[in-house]
Amino acid sequence: MSRDDRDDPFGDIFDEIERMMHGMTGGYDDRSGFASETHVDVYDETDRVRLVADLPGIEKSELNLQCDGETLTISAANDRREYDERVRLPVRVDEHSATATFNNGVLEVSFEKADDSASIDVR
Repeated sequence: MSRDDRDDPFGDIFDEIERMMHGMTGGYDDRSGFASETHVDVYDETDRVRLVADLPGIEKSELNLQCDGETLTISAANDRREYDERVRLPVRVDEHSATATFNNGVLEVSFEKADDSASIDVR
């Protein structure tokens, strides 16, 4: 089925649905080159948020991580693959507390949870 993408307000939604369908059926996403073997899990633990992502075929030097406290962006590129994923975190985190390891294609990132509220001194 072909559709006209000009001024399509739902274009991004359709692209995301197609990407997810390719992943469920074992197909490759044409933009990233990653198959369904790519998997991201997010764990909301007592005082931390931990993310584990499978990134086969990627080297540590090819990874770029960015976090704004609510979303973690994982980017990686080499001559065979390109990967760009935004993962919405379940709670706000202190992005400056991040620790990350990458071993045998498995990325693990951990953050301390941000305080829900800040106390205000009354003078």
